[in-house]
Amino acid sequence: MINRVEIMGVPIDAVDMPKAVDQAVAFFQQENLQVIYTPNTEIVMAAQQDPILLDAIKAANLVIPDGIGLIYASKILNKGLKERVTGVDLMGEVLSYCNQHGKSIYILGGKPGIAEVACKNIQIKFPEICISGFNDGYFQENETAAVIEKINQSNVDILFVGLGAPKQEKWIFQYRDKLKAKIAMGVGGGVDIWAGTVKRAPEVYQKLGLEWFYRLLKEPWRYKRMMSLPKFMIKVLFSKK
Repeated sequence: MINRVEIMGVPIDAVDMPKAVDQAVAFFQQENLQVIYTPNTEIVMAAQQDPILLDAIKAANLVIPDGIGLIYASKILNKGLKERVTGVDLMGEVLSYCNQHGKSIYILGGKPGIAEVACKNIQIKFPEICISGFNDGYFQENETAAVIEKINQSNVDILFVGLGAPKQEKWIFQYRDKLKAKIAMGVGGGVDIWAGTVKRAPEVYQKLGLEWFYRLLKEPWRYKRMMSLPKFMIKVLFSKK
């Protein structure tokens, strides 16, 4: 049984990578759609002001701690989160499982052409995986029904949704009863990483939990978004009093 804790009112599952993988694998055996989200501190902060996003996270079947700030907060608040479990790493582990067990994937997200490239790169690394389909994330609201129908007709096992947070979480939440898949997982920039248009931070940054700092160095215009981490830690410290 996975222990679910709350960080500033947002549920997070106290899992390490092996437990997260085991849980994701178990979802393939379920009849109803199982949802996986990968919130970081920015999403936790956003959920404070967005009740729909908060409801979406609360309704998810697995919520992994994809942010070093969540681990720091857990230590300060004695919540018991074990380690950071990144969405892109969990996606890789799930893809490996799909490759070994003949499961099918569908990628939704990214600019036109990006999901297709991501699928091609995934197929190269995992030649036994079944690519059921792909669709970019630049569709209009009136096209949603057609996109969902395309996904459902593909008879896919796992749908990777890379619409960016919090859009992807809210999209899955809104249409969860219409999606015919075993799993829907929000993967954010994971689609771009697999397509090769975005590179992950070097491993030393990953191990130190400083991927956010690497992104800031590479993309200094993101500094306003990066401010969510210090704001988050300040709120955590004050909440402890």
